[in-house]
Formats: sequence, C-alpha cells, structure tokens
Amino acid sequence: MSVNETISAVTEKIITRSRAPRNRYLGKIDAAIALTPKRKALGCANIAHGFAACGPHDKTALRNGNAPNLAIVTAYNDMLSAHQPFETYPAMIRGAARAVGGTAQVAGGVPAMCDGVTQGETGMELSLFSRDVIALSAAVALSHQMFDAAVYLGVCDKIVPGLIIGALSFGHLPAVFIPAGPMTSGLPNDEKAKIRQLHAEGKVGREQLLEAEALSYHGPGTCTFYGTANSNQMLMEIMGLHLPGSTFVNPNTPLRDAITRESAKRALSITALGNDYQPIGRIYDEKAVVNGVVGLLATGGSTNHTMHLIAMAAAAGIALTWEDLAELSRAVPLMARIYPNGKADVNHFNAAGGMGFLIRELLGAGLLHEDVRTIMGAGLSGYTREARLGPDGELVYADAVHASADDKVLRGARDPFQPTGGLNVLTGNLGASVIKTSSIPADRHVVEAPAKVFHSQEELQAAFRAGELDSDMVAVVRFQGPKANGMPELHRLTPPLAVLQERGYRVALVTDGRMSGASGKVPAAIHLTPEAVDGGPIARIRDGDLIRLDAGAGTLEVLADLSAREAVKADLSANNAGTGRELFQAFRRIAGRADQGASVFEAV
Repeated sequence: MSVNETISAVTEKIITRSRAPRNRYLGKIDAAIALTPKRKALGCANIAHGFAACGPHDKTALRNGNAPNLAIVTAYNDMLSAHQPFETYPAMIRGAARAVGGTAQVAGGVPAMCDGVTQGETGMELSLFSRDVIALSAAVALSHQMFDAAVYLGVCDKIVPGLIIGALSFGHLPAVFIPAGPMTSGLPNDEKAKIRQLHAEGKVGREQLLEAEALSYHGPGTCTFYGTANSNQMLMEIMGLHLPGSTFVNPNTPLRDAITRESAKRALSITALGNDYQPIGRIYDEKAVVNGVVGLLATGGSTNHTMHLIAMAAAAGIALTWEDLAELSRAVPLMARIYPNGKADVNHFNAAGGMGFLIRELLGAGLLHEDVRTIMGAGLSGYTREARLGPDGELVYADAVHASADDKVLRGARDPFQPTGGLNVLTGNLGASVIKTSSIPADRHVVEAPAKVFHSQEELQAAFRAGELDSDMVAVVRFQGPKANGMPELHRLTPPLAVLQERGYRVALVTDGRMSGASGKVPAAIHLTPEAVDGGPIARIRDGDLIRLDAGAGTLEVLADLSAREAVKADLSANNAGTGRELFQAFRRIAGRADQGASVFEAV
C-alpha cells in the first residue's frame, strides 16, 4: 500500500525543515558510537566503582568481558498505581540479562509525580516541568558510560516524554521502553464522571465521591481512561520502541512478566557489540514521529502530546509544528472511542483488537510509514501481532484479529467514527490553540458567546457555586501558561462547565493553560499561545467580549477590537513559593511557548 498523499507530503515538509538540526544530531550520534564498551576505556578506579556492588558473576563479566551491560532507568515509586509494578522489574531484567550472557544495573531513578494526586493543588504547578527534570535525571543516570543499551521503566504523563528526551540525548544507545500495563477495569468512567458532576452541584457528598473514585482507581496499573499515560503507551508501540503487543497487558500477570524479560533480552541483542545495532537516535526519525502523530489522531489521544511530541522531536533534531498536526488531522480518521471519547476503557480497546489491529488498519490504508526501523528491526508490519504466552511461559506471537470484536470501541480505517482525527489546531486573532474534537458532541463544535474572565480555576469554581455562570458564555481562564505558573492542568474546571452545558447553555473554555486527556465534552481551546504573561491577546479580553470558537473551521476569534487595550497584568507572586515551586523559578523564566513544546531546553 502506497503512503497517503497528505502523510507523505507532511513528512517531506518535516524532513526538509529539519535537515540542518537533524544532521547535527546524527553527527553527534556517530561521534559517540563505540564498537567496544565505553567502560573499557575508563580508568581502573572508575570501572571498579562501577561494579563494586555487583555479585560475583556480574562483577567478573563487567571486569573482564565484552558482554553487553544494560542500564535500567526506572521511574518506580509505590505511590503511583501505574508505577508500583516496576518494583520487581530490576530483578527480572537482571535475570533475563544473565540468561543471554549479559548484565544489567539500575543506572538511576527519575521522579514520577501523579497528576491525579496533584490535580487542583499547588504541586500541579511542578507537573509540566517535571518532564524536563526527568530528562535531566535520565541523562545523569547514563552519564557513567557503563552501558551498551538501556531499558526505560515509565508509564505516566510527563514521565515517558521526559525519558524519551533523556534517551535521545544518548541517541547512540539502543533503548527499549517497558510498560507496566493498565489496571483492570473498575467503576465505568462515565459513572465516575456523573458522580463528579453531582458533587459539583452539591447533590452528593464527599463520601460518595470518594467511594466512586476509589472504585475507579482501585489497583496497580495505569488509570483505564485514555489520558496522557495510555496515550504515551500507544505512542511507544506505534513508534517501534515497545515490543509488539506489549502496551495494554495488565500488570502482575505471567504474560506481562514474559514481556518484561523479553524486552531486556531484545535490548541486549541490538547493541553496537552485535550484528543488529539499533540506536534510538536512528529509530526515532521523521517517519516515526509522523507515525506517532497519526496514532494519536486515530485514537483521539491526549492533548498534552501536542506539546510533548514537539519537545520529543526537537531532542532528535526534528522540527514538528502544530500546523503539521492540523494537516495530518484532516487526513487521519478517528478509529477508537475510549473514555472520555466514549464509554469504553483501554482494556475494552485491547480486547476489541488493540494495537495490532489498529496498526494493521492504518498501514492498510496507507496512513503509516511501514519503512521504518524499530527495536525489532526493519518495518512496522511486525507490529500487527498480538503477544501471547507460550506453553512454557515464553513470549510468542499471533496475528492480530482482522475484524474488531466491538465496533463501538474500535473500527477499521474504512469505517471510522469520524473522517478526521481527534485533535485540531485553532488559529485566529487570539493566537493559536489546541482542541480535542473527538469527545465534543457535533452540535457543540461551534460556540459563540460572551466572555467571562478568570485568573484561576478557583475563581471560576467560586462563581459557579454562587450561581453567577448560568448563561451562555466562553470562560476565559488566563495566566495559566508555562511562564506564568508552570502550566498546571485545570482539571477542576471540567465538572462545573459540564454541568452548565447539561443545563442547556452554550459553553466553551479558552485558556493558556492545560487540560488533561480527560478534559470532557465541553469545547476547550487550550494551550493558547502567546500566553497572557507574555502580553498575548488573551490578556486584553474583557468580560462581555464576544468570542467565537469553530472547531470544524479551526478558528478562534474575539469579535472585538483589542488593539487600543493594554494587556492586563497579574500578581503571580503567590505561585513562586511553597510545594517546591521556588526551585522552579528559573524554569518559568526560560520556558518556551506551548506550540514549541513548552521546554526549557535549547533546540539541537
């Protein structure tokens, strides 16, 4: 199947635009490649420090041999449900490495914060920047030059993008990402959302709300809705950085353990010491980036990736833009309905056919590049398979199903839920923003209403409780961008705005802040740039200004003349201290724009 014209054209634009930085990046990789372990060039004291605590077998291998040594970079902690399973992975990985004549060491840990715990709290103002801290931490872990490849244990929102950026800074090393999988299904997500809305209206108490949340988030693994964490996992597989079929297997199962062991063995088989060298910097190229965007659009994935994908690509010398995402969205159909875009969760998606079916359908429609490198070698067609458990507990593969087991959850490319992707970019006299269209009812794609302006989500919640929002409106929540307060997710806006919409009002949100992958069914123009703290047009909006949001046309306009108005300033001093925020003042000063990845790193 030939590649779709739009997919091909956008890819060529990215390649042309990226030529200079990409060549610089590849030159850096080539300069770092060594066909013997780097550790063999270390001084005697250096290498002795590196294996001092190893057991006898590993110490001998590291001291005398050329056997490959595997770095384990882990985001384990037992506060995050998604990361708790990683506690047992290092021992499993070390055992798998020894079985093939290699060694493995935990090279370092990276922080892993839970956006679910910090939602609406001051700690959320550290969340976005934690991505770049994770990248820095991964680089520190690998800086010892003891390793021939690395495996990365991470799942959630900022953690996988941060690990990718860190891994790409060591782009000469092969990299295999190992997920932990989603928790088993609990209280259905739409039932949980109803309880949240009832609580926002004061119709149920805290105890009922807590019980619903506990029944939903009930065990180890990722949250089962299709937010950033599960979008991360989809991306790693469709970009060829997971083993095929490994993404949505539940934790603490024999199949999950077999995948973990095989992932370690695969990482050791693709080092520069062997005949199948696959460095991540070569795998992660322009075609792989486009494949990731296509996957995100086809599944209605998290809006956070409109920033993360750009920051990740930049780390490999690839210049991806929001315009690329918008153009691709017009060519990629929406093939999945997973909450908040539908009632199903990721376990239902996996049961319906999962990643193997999705990738086969997209390849068959010419919407993915097949001619890419992956950790499995050449070609993405190797990912049209399902992982199974063999008779002796080993990992085996079978072809993915040829028909979806549930067309309410997952459909083929020729019979999609909608002909265009789940995300769109809005432009107009307010700047550029992103909207998640897949979860919005068709009759809400256009909203024109007066603005009501707030400087925090708490202000909007107070106005809602006071009964001041019962009308058509566009809520403008500003001074929420990267430079203002670190760009926290504004998840607490979802219940009151959803209540107002269900009461029949025409409601939308415009903000320079973030909303999560669970942003709900209210039209939300988010990540608006330039942000208010930079004097963007959003800082000139006043209550009553008419705003028109048109998701179909891709436009966001204020129907008022802002040219003679001064940009409003905000007192942000309260955001500079407490919960560790004082340590991130330098990050806020140098953070880039949302449409450039909101990163603190300079481009390659």
